[in-house]
Amino acid sequence: MKKRFFIAGTDTDAGKTLVTTGLLVAANRKGMRTIGLKPVAAGCEPTAEGLRNSDALQLQEAASVKLSYEQVNPIAFEPPIAPHIAAAQEGRNLSADRLAAYCRGAMMQPADLVLVEGAGGWRVPLSMRESLARLPQLLELDVILVVGMKLGCINHAILTAEAIARDGLRLAGWVANHVDPEMSCPDENLATLETLFRAPLLGRVPWMEAPSADAVADCIDLNTLLPE
Repeated sequence: MKKRFFIAGTDTDAGKTLVTTGLLVAANRKGMRTIGLKPVAAGCEPTAEGLRNSDALQLQEAASVKLSYEQVNPIAFEPPIAPHIAAAQEGRNLSADRLAAYCRGAMMQPADLVLVEGAGGWRVPLSMRESLARLPQLLELDVILVVGMKLGCINHAILTAEAIARDGLRLAGWVANHVDPEMSCPDENLATLETLFRAPLLGRVPWMEAPSADAVADCIDLNTLLPE
């Protein structure tokens, strides 16, 4: 059965893309066919082929099922700002229904695991009427939460988990990503989250000077998420 998950983060710099690519590589090692999607991305570079986002390019590279860039990242904005602001500046409308349609098209490709990466935190707006949280609701995706381990992460993580539950979605697991090498009491913070979360910890990613998907894959245990 095809497994599909939405990758959310406690905030913009939690490390969603790094963890998503690590999850893809870990699944690739198990011989799975994998797809990574970034439906909407802001902060893209102009190229001869059009706007390109570094996060989306990493997902495209890490996945074993090779999709076109437009399938991976159908909505791209150049300025590195909130998507709804970027859309307003360009006179474009963003909607979860439209993003879901793009995702469903890509999900028609044969694959064992599909990961849909969000943008920013759980409540990042698509417009004044809806947030990106509506997308995993429409696609009926379980959620994997990337917790950026730094001062304040416990509050951010618990609030995000509560919002996920309030939206009627299941938190399938979470990953602790150490984004601050100077964080005080990291072990105690992690232990607190393990106690407060009901979802399983899928992996603990240490702070890395040169992070890579392969290194992150070494830190992740997929057995709970994807049993043999």
